[in-house]
Amino acid sequence: MSFSTHFSHAITRRPAASITRGLRAVDTGTPDLARMQADHAAYIATLRETGATVVELPPLDAFPDSVFVEDTALCLPQGAVVMRPGAPSRLGEAAEMAPHLKALYAEVVAITGPDSFIEGGDILVTEREIFVGRSARTNAAGIAELTRLVAPWGHSLREVITPAGVLHFKTDCSLLDAETILSTTRLSASGCFDGYTVIDIPDGEEAAANTIRFNDLVLMPAGFPRTRDALTAAGFDVREIGNSECAKLDGGMSCLSLRFTPR
Repeated sequence: MSFSTHFSHAITRRPAASITRGLRAVDTGTPDLARMQADHAAYIATLRETGATVVELPPLDAFPDSVFVEDTALCLPQGAVVMRPGAPSRLGEAAEMAPHLKALYAEVVAITGPDSFIEGGDILVTEREIFVGRSARTNAAGIAELTRLVAPWGHSLREVITPAGVLHFKTDCSLLDAETILSTTRLSASGCFDGYTVIDIPDGEEAAANTIRFNDLVLMPAGFPRTRDALTAAGFDVREIGNSECAKLDGGMSCLSLRFTPR
């Protein structure tokens, strides 16, 4: 079973009322909290449908972006690494997540360097390597520190460049199975996925690139029929989840959970 696509656990956090003040690269409107809560509940129900244990944490009103738990940690079979988010307003979210990881993992380490910044949205884990995208939220010092922390667990990192104007590396790509990656053409054209099978996102549907493979399902944002049809044609069991409100805050399917199988 693939450790990068099949999981026994997920951690999520319910959206706080303060999410209407969340960070956004471009202001496309204030999120509708009730609609976001309904979409979030559907997301959690779909994860649970696979048989996984889903830990649902309460809202954190002091941290408007805290629904996007993926940025707070990297979860591997051997242990978890608490991140150090590059947005100053999000630094406290990682500390809030740490005790929940320690309840499930025997080994939890942390990025601590004062000059290190790294967010989970810039990290794509495959069976053979860990891609880390340099971005506005993840810097060279953070990548170097993560490289040192995961080396004893047998993992190697490959630094890549997140496309200009794109918030996170995984904004533009997702792992579908051990050898298949869903990607925008602006990212795959760089050659960073050479050696993998790449399914390119149809033009105009770039926002569908952030999906998640969770056990036997692929969760993707609703509203991108050509991407959905391409994934279905490739043999994947696709579930569409409403993401209109999280998208206003640059959020997608992967941002909303930490997915792992602790040893």
